[in-house]
Amino acid sequence: MPRISTLYLLAYNSLQAIGWTLSLIAILINLFSTHSVNGAYASAGKIISFLQCGAFLEVIHGAIGIVPSGVLLPLMQWGGRTHFLLAVVAKLDEVQELPSVFITFLAWSMSEIIRYSHYAFICMGSCPSWITYLRYTAFIVLYPLGVGPGEMWLMYQALPIIKKRNLYADTFSGLPFSYYDFLKVVLLFYPFLWLKLYLHLFKQRKAKLYKIHEKKRK
Repeated sequence: MPRISTLYLLAYNSLQAIGWTLSLIAILINLFSTHSVNGAYASAGKIISFLQCGAFLEVIHGAIGIVPSGVLLPLMQWGGRTHFLLAVVAKLDEVQELPSVFITFLAWSMSEIIRYSHYAFICMGSCPSWITYLRYTAFIVLYPLGVGPGEMWLMYQALPIIKKRNLYADTFSGLPFSYYDFLKVVLLFYPFLWLKLYLHLFKQRKAKLYKIHEKKRK
C-alpha cells in the first residue's frame, strides 16, 4: 500500500498539473480569439494566483521532509513569483495587459505542467523517460524566458507607476526606504538569485538524465 504522504503528493501534484493546464488553455484561447497577448491576466490571472499561493505547500513539504527539496530554494522561487504576481501585477491595472505578463504566464504554465506531471508520475511509481527528459530540459528555455522578458521587464516597467502612486506608502511608512526603493533593490539582486536556481536545475539535470542514460545502457 502506498504511504499516506505519497497519496497526498500524488493528489497535490495532479491538481497543480490540471490547474496549470487550465491556465495555459485559457491563455491560448484568449490569444487565438482576440489575436492579442493583452488579455493574459484577465483570462488566467485568478487561477494562476490561486495556484501560486497554493504552491507555498511545497515549502512546507520540504520543511517536514516528505520531499527532498529542502526549504531555501522552494521558498526563494515561491517568494519571487508571489511577490511579482500579487504585489505588482495584481495591484497595478496599468501593467496587466503588457506583453510581459503574457510571456511570464505562458512560460510559467508550460514549465509547471511539465514539472507537476513529472512529480505525479513519480508518485505513481513510474515516470515515462520522455517526461523526465522534458522536466530537465524545457527549463533551459522556459526559465530565462519567464524571468527576463517576463518578470524582470514587467517590474522595471512598473517602477514609474509605483513611484507616482507611492505604492504601499502606509506599509513602508516606518522604514527609511519606500517600496519603490525596495523594488529597485529586488531588481538588482534578481539576476543573481535567479542564476542560483538556474544552475541548481542544471545540476539536477545532469544527475537525473545520467541515471536514465545508465538504465538504457544496462
